[in-house]
Amino acid sequence: MSVKIYHNPRCSKSRQTKALLDERGVSYETVLYLEHPPTTDELEQIVKALGLTSAREMIRKGEDAYTDLGLSAVNDEEALITAMSEHPKLIERPIVVCNARAAIGRPPESVLNILDR
Repeated sequence: MSVKIYHNPRCSKSRQTKALLDERGVSYETVLYLEHPPTTDELEQIVKALGLTSAREMIRKGEDAYTDLGLSAVNDEEALITAMSEHPKLIERPIVVCNARAAIGRPPESVLNILDR
């Protein structure tokens, strides 16, 4: 089982999700995505793994960059994914990826559904 968490240590939900994985004895790779933003290809894979119909569903709409970039008016998936790669604060957090599936840890327990055991 290959597990990766896109983590922001300043986010309580991200810390809670990481703690939940630790409690369950899950081995995982931590990606500090604000320091090492995912590429557009990685983000496209995450959108698919999450089963989303649009990348917009994993964008934090309350971030200044969302307004500053005028993303509410953007309907181009590639542009939305590029914006998240260039402005990683826009990415909803935390995201846990396990093999070809992913879940957003809101609530943290939602990630348990994707873990292969």
